[in-house]
Amino acid sequence: MAEHTVTQIYADWVAQAPASWPAPALESAHRELIDTVAVMLPGALEPATRNALATVKLWCGEQARQAAHVIGHPQPLPLPWAALVNGTAGHALDYDDNFDPPKAHASTVLFPAILAQADVLHSSGQQVLDAYIVGLQIMGRIGQGVNPTHRDRGWHATATVGVFGAAAACARLLRLDATQTAHALSLASSMSSGFMSQFGTMTKPLHAGLAAMRGIMAATLAQQGMQAGMHTLDGQHGMNTLMVGPDREQLKAGLTGAEHGQTLSFNLQPVGEPLLITRHGYRVKRFPNCGSAHRAMDLLLQIMQQQQLGGDDIVRIEVHAPAANLNNLFHHRPQTGLQAKFSMHYALACLLEHGRAGLADFTDAAVQRPEVLRHCDKIQLFPRHTLESVTPTELRVHCADGSCHHAETMMPKGSIQDPFPTSQYWQKFEECCSGLLDATQQQALRQALEHFPVLAHSSEVTSLFADISIPA
Repeated sequence: MAEHTVTQIYADWVAQAPASWPAPALESAHRELIDTVAVMLPGALEPATRNALATVKLWCGEQARQAAHVIGHPQPLPLPWAALVNGTAGHALDYDDNFDPPKAHASTVLFPAILAQADVLHSSGQQVLDAYIVGLQIMGRIGQGVNPTHRDRGWHATATVGVFGAAAACARLLRLDATQTAHALSLASSMSSGFMSQFGTMTKPLHAGLAAMRGIMAATLAQQGMQAGMHTLDGQHGMNTLMVGPDREQLKAGLTGAEHGQTLSFNLQPVGEPLLITRHGYRVKRFPNCGSAHRAMDLLLQIMQQQQLGGDDIVRIEVHAPAANLNNLFHHRPQTGLQAKFSMHYALACLLEHGRAGLADFTDAAVQRPEVLRHCDKIQLFPRHTLESVTPTELRVHCADGSCHHAETMMPKGSIQDPFPTSQYWQKFEECCSGLLDATQQQALRQALEHFPVLAHSSEVTSLFADISIPA
């Protein structure tokens, strides 16, 4: 291939990067696998996942030539459908990690695609982690090339950018050469879609499943000889124009900082440095709702604990936060559990009433609790129209006795600035297993996950997925 476009340069790196990652990168990938599998377990019970499973079962024959294990379903499904269901399960509770360079949920797209492909290829745990690091790098690089505008203008990057990461990861596992990988990435551009208007609906988690599914399809089509254009990222009609805007050059010139490496330019020299998994880390979730609320939630719990306050002691809360965060939290009076995940008012009201915000607080029934809703009117939001990375979230908590307590933070707990220890990953795992797996099943899954990097076959984990059953 004579021309050397952005697509080809990224493909060269995917195909040729040596699988010699630093220990922190492998350890980080391993922890996110634990986190992703954990949130997939209860996510498999959610209506969005059940509906996705019911749909793909309509298209499955008795025997599929290439089938993979599915969370909560006893029989393997064809690869794309397995990735669709598992990806939806991973994002159904909005309890999965965030990755800043693409402004997306990365692991719930990458691992479902990789694990499904690995089932068929009999890939080792180490090969899975290698594919994940590669896919994450490409997902991050493409995200940095179209953001922040892409996300700010309403595209759901988990879907639109995630498909490229999944395609790159699967190409890596399939050992496609650079030319085939370039076609896979180009094919992914024709499968890139997803709008933020779906936030608060079942379709938002489906976006993760669709991206995982399409990543497998793009890599497999390329493996089978499907060809595609090489200007779909940076050409006249490429993603950088069509999914950013015709004013991209003006926007790029007006950037005042490169937040999370987002420069509206595709970073090419070199593609693999810095390694984004270790440079940026993740925002691993402490609460099962939109991560844009987590800085304020951390601060409210901190103030309540330090000052020994209850919800009735507090009469007003001012949240001064980046507009980019508050724009995601547009359900001020949520009516469903899904809408509640995108409501700052509801999240803080839960903390005021119960001192917690867990899985049980984001159901349709829980959202209607009058003892929680009575606190919503106490909360006022004040957007700050500056970059998230340089703008703290500030809480001002006004009490009935006239006192006012103040706290601020730049990043939530669970981010690279304040990471969770591995023990907290396992606490979250146990929470997600509760009521779904018995002690024997939970121990078997935990042991397989703990030893994942040295497993000869990654299916030692995925074969246990059927131990959770989805009610009809």
